[in-house]
Amino acid sequence: MQTDRTDKKAHNYALRRSILDYGMGVLIIGIGIFFAFSESFGVSFTTSPGFRYAFASLCLVYGGFRVYRGYKKNYFSE
Repeated sequence: MQTDRTDKKAHNYALRRSILDYGMGVLIIGIGIFFAFSESFGVSFTTSPGFRYAFASLCLVYGGFRVYRGYKKNYFSE
């Protein structure tokens, strides 16, 4: 009885974390795309283009990692 309850809590926790990782990953990827193509959107920044593209690529990589982590659902160390 206790293990069923523990398994259900672990499953629900993994599901919530997975949804959070998917959502944050998509949001961060969207920010990266925005910074990469900001000139075509009509937005200009005072920073150099090299810094803007470096930040955009960092956002894309980290957002991809968050989506991957949500897909794998490996939240528990055994």
